[in-house]
Amino acid sequence: MSNDAVIVDVVRTASGRGKPGGALSGVHPADLLAGVLRELVSRNGLDPALVEDVIGGCVSQVGEQSYNVVRTALLSAGFPESVPGTTIDRQCGSSQQAAAFAAQAVMSGSCDVVIACGVESMSRVPLGSSLGGAPGQGSGAEVPGQDPHGTLMHARYPQGLVNQGVSAELINQQWRLGRGELDAFAARSHRLAAAAADRGDFDGELRPTTLPDGRVVTDDETIRPGTTLDSLAALPPAFRTDALAARFPKLDWHITAGNSSPLTDGASAALIMSAKRAAQLGLNPRARFHSFAVTGSDPKLMLTGVIPATRRILERSGLGIDDLDAYEVNEAFASVPLVWLRELGADPALLNPRGGAIALGHALGSSGTRLLGTLLNHLELTGGRWGLQTMCEGGGMANATIIERL
Repeated sequence: MSNDAVIVDVVRTASGRGKPGGALSGVHPADLLAGVLRELVSRNGLDPALVEDVIGGCVSQVGEQSYNVVRTALLSAGFPESVPGTTIDRQCGSSQQAAAFAAQAVMSGSCDVVIACGVESMSRVPLGSSLGGAPGQGSGAEVPGQDPHGTLMHARYPQGLVNQGVSAELINQQWRLGRGELDAFAARSHRLAAAAADRGDFDGELRPTTLPDGRVVTDDETIRPGTTLDSLAALPPAFRTDALAARFPKLDWHITAGNSSPLTDGASAALIMSAKRAAQLGLNPRARFHSFAVTGSDPKLMLTGVIPATRRILERSGLGIDDLDAYEVNEAFASVPLVWLRELGADPALLNPRGGAIALGHALGSSGTRLLGTLLNHLELTGGRWGLQTMCEGGGMANATIIERL
């Protein structure tokens, strides 16, 4: 159909460790994103003047990521000044939401050519910096005098909210997930990602990033091929404090740096068009957007939104879980895809078949379009037709997207 929103291409940087000294830590976030925007139009022979909007995700929109970093990035990429851009924040699902907004603009006839993208430099703009390390956003810190929630929110949740690490621990408790199961899933993520990298499976989506000193980064720094159950078992709980242990005396504290996604730097972008416009430009669509869903969920168990989001999108799409050929469920913590598997009755072999964020990193604002590219490339390599992408989000939300390979 001419009003189908199709995916022409998706590119990304390698994943850099999101701390000083990480592979991409020397690159300004606007420049990280500019690189993938420039690559996206260049390798598809597209005049950037034809891009009608650039919609991008970024979570910590302060400092170097403030002042509409997407607009800064597209200008830095050399796009004409006539091309607009906007930066959105749906927490970890920001660029997945950007892709949904872009596709919906195309499907409605408002636009014919849109780029969805995302960026996060967690080495240069640390997690929680936009809220002073506020609770419920992943940092676990509480800064006196900096409260993003307000008195009415506290009145609704008088027992208080928690950071995402504690939320993962509460999920472990409710679903009875043990440390061994979490660590085994984390080891699987690294094993699958390392094998995919060795086969060259990521080559089609990765673009080289040139550092200020001239060095070039081409490989994901976050993959640890030597990860073992023994090495993971030696890691201490990452979120337990004396105060939290007193507040939650029944928690066993299984979440570690090893079974969580690492702090990550990265950027990614997807070229989205109407099927008609792609044909006019001589570009071959690789997939089309089929269905979308977004849900809210309990902000205390904020990571469980992927379950109702998946149920909603399956109902809307008319597809069953057994119709899908692959699913990307973001590995913010090992707890998330494990409870998703249990509740949906899905095939574990089809889940994150190239590894997930535990190995490939979770550059917050970039993760949505990163997962989209990884899913699309896997469907093409395996001949699969239907792919599902879903991601939990801070504050208790989740996005879900189904694409059809063409």
